[in-house]
Amino acid sequence: MTSKKIILITGCSCGIGYESAHILKKRGYRVITSARKNADVVKLRKEGFECLNLDLSDSESLQRGVQALIALTGGQLDALFNNGAYGQPGAVEDLSRDVLKKQFETNFFGTHELTNLILPIMRQQGHGRIIYNSSVLGFVAMKYRGAYNASKYALEGLADTLRLELKGTGIFISIIEPGPIRSNFRKNAFLMYKNNISIENSFHKKAYLQIEKRLNSEKDVVPFTLSPEAVTKKLLMTLESNNPKARYYVTFPTYMFGFLKRVLPTAWLDFILDKA
Repeated sequence: MTSKKIILITGCSCGIGYESAHILKKRGYRVITSARKNADVVKLRKEGFECLNLDLSDSESLQRGVQALIALTGGQLDALFNNGAYGQPGAVEDLSRDVLKKQFETNFFGTHELTNLILPIMRQQGHGRIIYNSSVLGFVAMKYRGAYNASKYALEGLADTLRLELKGTGIFISIIEPGPIRSNFRKNAFLMYKNNISIENSFHKKAYLQIEKRLNSEKDVVPFTLSPEAVTKKLLMTLESNNPKARYYVTFPTYMFGFLKRVLPTAWLDFILDKA
């Protein structure tokens, strides 16, 4: 790289966002990090990052954050990595309207609003990269992940549409689709499960007891789990390719289910997903 490109990354408190920020900084990027909690903002600044306080579920926070970004960079931004998200476990019939809305406020509506606030910057400068961190669950559904499945399915539909609408503008849209990645995602999902799902009177109580064991495990409970650096490798491809792809798969399960969805009848794929 010969020039220092500027990238904004959401959800940098840990996991994929945190690791990507460090790797890109070492590679010569000017990384603008962001986090929802003040303690994480302080931590990132102590580590030498410029950091914005961004809460994807709060429209005012996003607007203040983008104004701060413009002041920091002089109105320039080469890339936005929409990484911030969380997972809300639970059977679909146990998800209240409010719980589902909260999942979408962060994973979908907040990401959408931030992207729309950033787009005028990129249009004015005539170039940019917008990368969405989705999931294997953005194109195949698994049980007890309905809220997260739905938010990522919706995000991919929005990103695909935006890609078509921005054709020829110099602004490229890409979707990264990880599978199991080592992070605090499972730990945070367990907190959301405890806060929002009542198992005592649920038809799915027996299944929930198994889910609790999985979410509480300190070990990798899914085969082929990779480190966050695996996602960063794909992120770098989207940033440094002259013609980035629309989609980048990361883990073996993502490649496998992407292939199976193309070739199998729905009933056969459902059978496999039921056992996964």
